[in-house]
Amino acid sequence: MSDPVTPPADRPTRERIAGYVATNPGLHFNELVRRLDLAPGQAQYHLRRLVRADRVVGEEVSGRTHYFDPAVDPTERRRLALFRRETARDAVLELLDGPAAPDAVATRIGVARSTLEWHLDNLVDAGVVEKRRDERGRVTLALTDPEATARSLRRIEPSLPDRLLDRFTRLVDALLE
Repeated sequence: MSDPVTPPADRPTRERIAGYVATNPGLHFNELVRRLDLAPGQAQYHLRRLVRADRVVGEEVSGRTHYFDPAVDPTERRRLALFRRETARDAVLELLDGPAAPDAVATRIGVARSTLEWHLDNLVDAGVVEKRRDERGRVTLALTDPEATARSLRRIEPSLPDRLLDRFTRLVDALLE
């Protein structure tokens, strides 16, 4: 059945976007544009149509819109979007080994404590990480559900541009310290 508003030539592009989103959950708009070699306007047009048709869900997380297949659970969507950022992902990977102090995590992943805190705030809000205080007020970071976190991490693979952007941010942090 033909969609009267959509020229037939646009169907393959839309299907390609929907398929790519389904197999790469949580990619943000710019990453979709880069990976599928689309013009931004072209991607916006097709994503808008896919969202209206309930074939793709767009969700804003930490200032970026990430796209998902509607079958992905909303809690999982947020986790996947956060794990697309290298610093958040690295912090969570460190915590898979067990609870740790924030300073130790920041040192091991090579970021400024302020950068780690920004990512931790998002991870705490999403219910991925919890901050525990001991009787002396010292903070320890721990994963709320290590098994679910590990499953989510296995679903994503960050792109080279995402990694470069995260590493550039780390470099700037190091220079500003």
